Amino acid sequence: MFERLLDSGFQVEVHSHARAILSVDFPDAVIELEEAIAGLSIPIEEIVGSGGGETQGTQRLRRSLADRGWLKMNFTVEKRINGVAREAISHEIDHVKAFEAGVIAAEIEWNNKDPFYDRDLENFKRLHADGAISCGVIITRGTTMQDEMRDMVHRFATERSLNSHEAVQAFGMARTERQKKAVDRRMIFTGGSFEKAWATTFVSDKYGAATTHWSKLEDRVRRGVGNPCPLLLIGLPASIVTFDENVTMESIADEEQELMREGVITPE
Repeated sequence: MFERLLDSGFQVEVHSHARAILSVDFPDAVIELEEAIAGLSIPIEEIVGSGGGETQGTQRLRRSLADRGWLKMNFTVEKRINGVAREAISHEIDHVKAFEAGVIAAEIEWNNKDPFYDRDLENFKRLHADGAISCGVIITRGTTMQDEMRDMVHRFATERSLNSHEAVQAFGMARTERQKKAVDRRMIFTGGSFEKAWATTFVSDKYGAATTHWSKLEDRVRRGVGNPCPLLLIGLPASIVTFDENVTMESIADEEQELMREGVITPE
């Protein structure tokens, strides 16, 4: 199961009998998830140009899932006493699809604050306990993606000659005075190049340890958060990041506008 993803370096973990449930009762869900995820690539420009927000690559993944019928859904669980509604709890899930055997719910956590995992896992736990879903799926940055992020951004800065604040600005990435001063301080303390100081500061600021990545998710699952809901966890590897597409900030903005028109993402 998920051999194509595993062969491409993706991390795949299953918990609470999810392997048996998915392989026996939801083979079509496995095929659709693998098809949508396996073709994912993210140009390095999108990682930098997004400023730490969701990249167009992950937005394209959302569109791919939506095209396969994995749509946003708001579950409302209502408590009634003698026919009178007394309490209602809502759980909004980004990607949900009903199959003959039941319902699968999925969330993509590219770069949120890591407590979002608690929300996702608790939502899955409650919906599973109420019989609303059979399995929960979380797709997030994998270990290699997180570990190699600084080196990838440094390579990008070097190849694009982002060797000054002016060069960064000219490339189309506005930085605050606080961010500029942080880069200057790092250069003084380390004696390194501007490119390295800028890359290190950018990654620490935008993709730091307290954001959603594999080890933060794994820590929670091992502590039992979300248990006993069957879970499928998929980590996106560094190998999906590309360096040879020469994407511009303007093309990133154009694609974002197209995704907004299609309803894949909504304006902040």
